[in-house]
Amino acid sequence: MKTVPQATSLRRAPVQRRSAERLTRILDACADLLDEVGYDALSTRAVAQRAGVPIGSVYRFFGNKRQMADALAQRNLELWSERVAERLTGAEAGDWRAAMDAVLDEYLAMKRTAPGFSLVDFGNQIPVGTRQAEPNHRVADRLTDLLSAFLGRVPDDDLRRTFLIAVETADTLVQLAFRVDPEGDAKVIGETRELLRAYLARVLDRAGSSTDLR
Repeated sequence: MKTVPQATSLRRAPVQRRSAERLTRILDACADLLDEVGYDALSTRAVAQRAGVPIGSVYRFFGNKRQMADALAQRNLELWSERVAERLTGAEAGDWRAAMDAVLDEYLAMKRTAPGFSLVDFGNQIPVGTRQAEPNHRVADRLTDLLSAFLGRVPDDDLRRTFLIAVETADTLVQLAFRVDPEGDAKVIGETRELLRAYLARVLDRAGSSTDLR
């Protein structure tokens, strides 16, 4: 079963397995409809019909479609975090290059294949075209929690700032890559990867030199 969003994203958290499964169907339907009709034409009634649940089941979890999109974004963040963590299970501890590749590759994979992701990703594109700062801060916080032990670093403000700069930079350039090519322009993505490597090498290699993690 796909990860259920944290309770803060919902009006009421599912307690029983049946409720969790129903919530999963609702969010799956929301994601599919976002790709098909877009956010403006999305409705809670259409989601309920696609999910095969009563409209009251949707309102049990969400007050409106914005809350539903937010919960989908939170689920995306949880799934992406799980995928990154799984990628790193076979990597050498301290290898920030492997970590960076996992972070970027898994984001690109979800952007290309995950239903609804192109509109909501981690919460920063609804209404369509807006670029809000909060989701990137959320991603930087998650990376700090997820990667600090792997990198042998203290999860402090310096590491969080490093990740925030990397996330903001990658976000801007990946959006450019997908404007140039719906599948993500390979050359822009390649340049993004090189830019991130150069920045992170300056920050993490210097820090790692004193901890033998390079």
